Amino acid sequence: MDPDRPPESEFLRTISDAFAALAERVAASVVQVRVLGPGRRGIGGGSGSFVGEGGTVLTSAHVVGGAVGVEVVDRGGTAALADVVGIDVGTDLAVLRAAPVAGPPLPFGDSSNLRIGELVLAVGSPLGFEGSVSHGIVSALGRSMRSPSGRLIEGVIQTDAAVNPGNSGGPLVDAAGAIVGVNAATIMRAQGVSFAVPSNTARVVLSEVLAHGRVRRGYLGVRAQTAWAPAAILAGASLKAGAVVLVREVEPGSPAERAGLRPGDAVAAIGGTRVESADDLHRALGAATVGVAQELVVLRGRNVLTLRAVPSLAPAV
Repeated sequence: MDPDRPPESEFLRTISDAFAALAERVAASVVQVRVLGPGRRGIGGGSGSFVGEGGTVLTSAHVVGGAVGVEVVDRGGTAALADVVGIDVGTDLAVLRAAPVAGPPLPFGDSSNLRIGELVLAVGSPLGFEGSVSHGIVSALGRSMRSPSGRLIEGVIQTDAAVNPGNSGGPLVDAAGAIVGVNAATIMRAQGVSFAVPSNTARVVLSEVLAHGRVRRGYLGVRAQTAWAPAAILAGASLKAGAVVLVREVEPGSPAERAGLRPGDAVAAIGGTRVESADDLHRALGAATVGVAQELVVLRGRNVLTLRAVPSLAPAV
């Protein structure tokens, strides 16, 4: 220790050096994502991070969705056209591959272990300023937000790290330099309120897209809304009191129609899982339900029915 420097100065220098080293290491794995129009003219963009070999990049679906072309620029300035491996609008995540660019893949952290107050870094290209780093804390956990498809994204991380347009798709990392979230949204006119899709969701999406080109989900083919059911009817079916999923429309030829569901029916459980909203129903229809018969507990008037539906693979969006 330098005898001419106070102890607190040494402590701050240690913290500063640690942050600088972390930022340097993470920035090497972050890319700028450019959305191209006719003539390869840039018309928008965001950020992304290397998460695998061969130039595999994780970013946000709303950054690249509908793009004519996508270009990835690594930290060294090397630009390459990228293939869109898959887009999952339901979680607002996308996977790209641009083999000519390279950087060390960032590991995934466990977002379920995050704590409110934990230090995090956001790295990306806000407003086109590539390689920008901001820091903050985890402000809240367990938030939810709607994806561009209307599907509910759960476990969303709120942070006060500065996130601006162009940061979307870039990583939110913890003190170990592991991805704990994918920066996704800010609230316009608000300060210090930003959101990230949790890494545990991103890891599942990455695995599904690399294996299947998309995220597989079960599909019944209904339009539904939340409604309340008489407690006495639910009790008669040995179900807890609460809401049910009221079926408004049944798509012709869908698994729901083949199962005998009708408009006006109310689904109270599927596969032994109690459902009280359309979001609950979406949650229950995971990849494991595709092609596998699911028992539906249905209220029709004051009668309780048991139907069997075989969910199909949800259409790609």
